[in-house]
Amino acid sequence: MNRAFPAGIAALLLALACCADIPCQQSPPDPKAIFEQAQRALESRDYTAAEQGFRAVLKIDPHSAAAYSNLGVVYMRRNEYARAVEAFANAKRLAPQVTGLDLNLGLAYYHQNDFAKAIPHFALVVGSYSRHLQARYLLGMCYFLTNDFEHAVATLEPIRDSQKTNLDFLYVLGIAYQKLGRTEDAKQTFEQLVRVGGDSAELHLLMGKAHLDLSQISLAQAELEKAVALDPNLHFAHYNLGVVYQKQGKLALAADQYKLEMSLTPDDAASAENLGLIYLEQGDPDHALESFRQALKTDPKLPKSWDGMGKVYLRKDLPEQAIPCFQRALNLAPDSAKMHFQLGQAYLKLGQQEKARKEISEAGRLQAEARKKFEETVSGKLPPPQAAAGRP
Repeated sequence: MNRAFPAGIAALLLALACCADIPCQQSPPDPKAIFEQAQRALESRDYTAAEQGFRAVLKIDPHSAAAYSNLGVVYMRRNEYARAVEAFANAKRLAPQVTGLDLNLGLAYYHQNDFAKAIPHFALVVGSYSRHLQARYLLGMCYFLTNDFEHAVATLEPIRDSQKTNLDFLYVLGIAYQKLGRTEDAKQTFEQLVRVGGDSAELHLLMGKAHLDLSQISLAQAELEKAVALDPNLHFAHYNLGVVYQKQGKLALAADQYKLEMSLTPDDAASAENLGLIYLEQGDPDHALESFRQALKTDPKLPKSWDGMGKVYLRKDLPEQAIPCFQRALNLAPDSAKMHFQLGQAYLKLGQQEKARKEISEAGRLQAEARKKFEETVSGKLPPPQAAAGRP
């Protein structure tokens, strides 16, 4: 006997199944369509929808380098640089041949002020495309900001003609020349900087920073005071003038400048940190603690702020709270003799003699090493005794 349903009954049962709680078979989601929709959201700056879309693509296809890359762009646009690094790194793992991912990784690290990690990514782009202006410019800046002046000059000189009206570029190149002892090149570069900048607040700021970097404090003061007089709202002018006053021991004037900078740039961690150091020196631990916390809220990678917080807690006789602060500081600056010594003092207050002895001993070792390096810098490294005496 034919047990098949008549066509009409089969259609009716299908309709009832779809109307009831019996699930219907649906077509699988289309990752291409989801990706395109997320791309449109990204272009229209709807970053929440874009993130959700690219993450939905990755649930369907965890090997989509394009989805990871665009997710990184979303995070870059939202200034979430750590998440951007993770997304771009995943994309690079899946598509190592795509040079553009190195550019984005470099940018993400650069925005985190992690210039050492940005360097190899920008270098890969420049190695593949030597005329890539953005990558070469940022690579040179990273070398400069990590005090590698020789590589900074070698990287930036090929684009000097195209940047001859760029004040920041001329400032960096001039300083790098000066650090390398190329006095004539530095002189010509700074003369070009003055020609381009005229009598502007920006020019005086850059000249002030140049003098400050070269430890020419009086000249830096004159230039920076001109900068703030011409434009009291110029970002970073008050900060640099504060540094000058602080180096001169004019702590009240320095504190005023840092406060002005923070009113213009609320997320300026450097001003908050230096203000905390001034409060600490003036014997105001409560305001110092507040300033260090503000600095670390913006940038948690500030060893001086962690160290400053530790010192505040030591002064308040709270060594158990000081210890994790000193440990965080040493994670960021492991070769600081002073920080090892402070941590040793905190352990002593808690009666942890062995830990205290270890930290104070390390502080002594680092101090001796620093003293030796200083002596070699001043006097030169002496030859071994046998060689000095002319013996084989």
